[in-house]
Order: sequence, then structure tokens, then C-alpha cells
Amino acid sequence: MTDLDPVADQRELLRQAAAAHTAAARDVEAFLRRLPDVPDPADVTEYATLLSREERTLADRQSAADAAGLQLPSLEP
Repeated sequence: MTDLDPVADQRELLRQAAAAHTAAARDVEAFLRRLPDVPDPADVTEYATLLSREERTLADRQSAADAAGLQLPSLEP
């Protein structure tokens, strides 16, 4: 049995979180490409759902980056 490398595990989790965020962002883009000129309530609901997923995956990616040692100082002035 081999010991797992915790640093490598954290990097893999970060890669997975980044891939999930990329997929969520692509889903938002695909939705916007097919959005009709006049969105109906179902379109608004779908957009809200997609944005919520994208925001969750972004937060997951940021948490995974922090756990992998990629803490960034604030970029805001």
C-alpha cells in the first residue's frame, strides 16, 4: 500500500474544481447563445439556476485553491 501525497491530492481536487467551474461557465455561455430576443420566465429561471451553479463552482474552486496553497491577496484597491 502506498501513502497518498496530500499536496498532490489537493492539486487534483483543485484541477477537478477548475474543470467543474469551466463546465458551468460554458453552460452559461451556451444558454446565452440560444437565448431568444425576448426571454420568457422559464429563460429567466434557467439563467438564475445556471448563474447559481457557476457561482458555487467558482467558490469551490477558490476554496480548493486556498487548500492547495494558492491563497491570493485581495486584488481590490
